[in-house]
Amino acid sequence: MADHLRSIGRELGKDDGQVVGVLLRRTYEATVEDVWDAITDPARLRRWFMPVSGDLREGGNFQLEGNAGGDILTCAPPKLLKVTFGGETSIVQVRLTPEGGRTTVELEHTVPPEMAAGGAGALYVGPGWDGGLLGLALFLAGEVAEGADPVVMADSEEAQRFSLGSIDLWAAVVESGGTSSAEVLAEAIGVAKAQFAPGVG
Repeated sequence: MADHLRSIGRELGKDDGQVVGVLLRRTYEATVEDVWDAITDPARLRRWFMPVSGDLREGGNFQLEGNAGGDILTCAPPKLLKVTFGGETSIVQVRLTPEGGRTTVELEHTVPPEMAAGGAGALYVGPGWDGGLLGLALFLAGEVAEGADPVVMADSEEAQRFSLGSIDLWAAVVESGGTSSAEVLAEAIGVAKAQFAPGVG
């Protein structure tokens, strides 16, 4: 799990007064076509993330089972997927860049400043997306058993300890950005631990 934590690049996303967000980056030992298929084919997505339903095309919509839904703004295989996520002003972009037989995935989640609570807002979404990139890595490496429930896997002690490490790393990113007070950051850390690692935090 330590190797997986080190494999993810984490940044506070753009802050231009209109949107703020998080940016994650990870490179996978898989072709861009394989990675694109893993994040857009419902049968594969449910194996490492969660079941999805809806009108799954550009201009359509999606609903993740027990989680957020939204509109599919851009679907440009195999390079760019852009969706609203839980609300019109919450935007997730997934960009894929091929590098030989490898693929770098960049995931950016932006919201208006009033939703983010400053840079500390990274703690509310960053660890969750870290877990998603971990699930994708395990799936692409053939380490997700057929029929396994990714939600159950995410609730395991090992996964929650991964989330604790993720929270520490995101807290360091926020602290270095200097956009949140120590008190606001401490509160965000507590909320993140309760959300992503309730069994071990």
